[in-house]
Amino acid sequence: MNHLKTSIRSRENRRRRNFVVKLVLLVILDYIYLGNTFLNPLAVRFPFLLDLVRALIFVLSANLVISLGRIITLRFYLQKTADTKVLPNFVIGIDRISAILNVLAILIGLMLAFGIKPLEFLTSITIVAAALALLTKDYITNIVNGLILMFSEQLEIGDKINIGRNTGFIRDITLINLVLKSETGEIILVPNSLVFTSDVINYSKNNTHQVVFDAEIPYLNHLQLSELEEQLSSSLKDFKDYVTVEGAQLNVLERRSESLLIRYQFPILSGEKEVEIKLRKAINQAFLNWKNEQRKD
Repeated sequence: MNHLKTSIRSRENRRRRNFVVKLVLLVILDYIYLGNTFLNPLAVRFPFLLDLVRALIFVLSANLVISLGRIITLRFYLQKTADTKVLPNFVIGIDRISAILNVLAILIGLMLAFGIKPLEFLTSITIVAAALALLTKDYITNIVNGLILMFSEQLEIGDKINIGRNTGFIRDITLINLVLKSETGEIILVPNSLVFTSDVINYSKNNTHQVVFDAEIPYLNHLQLSELEEQLSSSLKDFKDYVTVEGAQLNVLERRSESLLIRYQFPILSGEKEVEIKLRKAINQAFLNWKNEQRKD
């Protein structure tokens, strides 16, 4: 079972329930705005109420369209993508785009609430908008490059990379920076534009076949991921002819309030299915042994 895929699906199920709630709320607002309700006499005394309700209807409608597009896109992606090929980058990219579109919808909604026509407003500040575009050119470039990185398969969250003088594991991809964590624990922020103008070495991507093992573990105060990584790596020593043990790495894909979603991956020199099955059994057994030790402690 792929825990990353399961985690994404559980979150999407919650979003679908929220979608239904927002749809019901939109129907109620439409009825209040268009029907003969208590809003009509109030609108005579307070004309701004109509603009406010119209703005709420627009923001909610836009949010529903964005949410529907997000749900359909992720559903199609999860159905068409193999378990081991599911990238957390893709989900982050969809989330970032949804957030940008929702912010734009809220800004337009605020204009409608104050009785401002968005198209007329945009044409009236054309010169100011051009000046702002020039001033924020670097930020816009970083945002575009960040979105490209999120949907790229070249760099993935958890990969160990070297860029310039910095070496570390990718922990997050934001709209502005690529967040790295060095082996000594420092957090390194690399501007997204720098990734496209520098030589990047990805130690986690090579010509060998990668075996990926995802698991969910409880979040405990005494939890030592280094011990788990050492125990999993020791289970590979019997397969030295097939595995590059030095290339094995353990990464945290997601942090929750009560658990961690981890990924252990390592390169193998042979893509034979039988070898991969034996390796997965060894890793599963080592993981179960570690969990039993944790329970005893």
